[in-house]
Order: sequence, then C-alpha cells, then structure tokens
Amino acid sequence: MDASAWLSPQQERAVYEWHDNRPDDPRYRAFLGKLVTPLLARLPPGDSRGLDFGCGPGPVLGQLLEQHGVSMARYDPAFFPDTRVLARQYDVITCTEVIEHLHAPAQIFARLDQCLAPGGVLAIMTCFQTDDRRFERWHYRRDPTHVVFYREATLAWVAAWRGWQLEIPVKDVALFHKPLALALK
Repeated sequence: MDASAWLSPQQERAVYEWHDNRPDDPRYRAFLGKLVTPLLARLPPGDSRGLDFGCGPGPVLGQLLEQHGVSMARYDPAFFPDTRVLARQYDVITCTEVIEHLHAPAQIFARLDQCLAPGGVLAIMTCFQTDDRRFERWHYRRDPTHVVFYREATLAWVAAWRGWQLEIPVKDVALFHKPLALALK
C-alpha cells in the first residue's frame, strides 16, 4: 500500500482494539492452533525461549506456547513496546497475523534474524496472496492496517535472503529455520 494511505499509529491501535482475541474463545484458540501445532512438533524437547512479536493487546499465542513449556517474551509496538526484549536471542519467534502490517518489512525481517538464535524457528501466519484476478475483492486487503501481502514465492525469497530454510506445513503458515551453520559465519 502506498505510504500516503497508511493509518496513523493511533488509528491502527483503534482498529487492533476492536479485535476480540480472548484466551477463553475456543474458535480463536483453534485458529492459533494452525500455527502452534506444527511449531511445537518442530521444537526440540526441553526449555525453549520464545518471542511473540506483534502479540497485540491479548497475547494468547504466547500463553498457548507457555502451556507447552516455552518461556515467552512479548513485543508489540502499540501494546507491549518494551524494545529491550529485542536485544535478546530466542529459540522461537512467532508473528501471527503481523507481517501484513509492516511498513518496513525488510528492516523487520533483518531485526528478527538478529533476534533468532542459530537453530531457531521463526513462525509466521498470514493469509498468502494467491490470485491477482481476485485481489481487488480479497477480504484480507480490505483491512486498512494491512499494507503488504506475501506469496509463498515472496517468503521463499525472504528465506534465501536471510539464509533460512522455509517450510510451509499448512496453508498460510511459514516456518523459517535458521541453520546452526550461520553461527560460524
């Protein structure tokens, strides 16, 4: 989206506050399970450190992962703005329904790479753009806070650029694996 059409931070926050993402909502928990299930299957046993990047006002995803033994930090520029958590490294970073909001995606992916420990997993969920002919009527692009959209091919490019390996375990979920070998470079 052209920057002239972006909402102000205050307008964006107002839209986010309309979301009803409650931890006791079984439909929302099932929605997040689309990412949680394949992610947990790929985490090594034992304690993991995670970052829920862009967690929003109700960090339900972090709570779900904590129930499985993942110690989660939270960051969201509008609701959990403590940038000190971005100075650490994590075994897993989650971005659920976040990357479509990024005004500077290349900078954020580079920042997430710095936060992702070698051998770690960056888990992303976003609605993949698949059909140019239907784009104009696509519900996902009608959200005024969604400013950039991704195809699987775009995410493959991001993986190659960062030296990650990309896995698409289910529709609209991307798992980026940061190789251990990157620690030697």
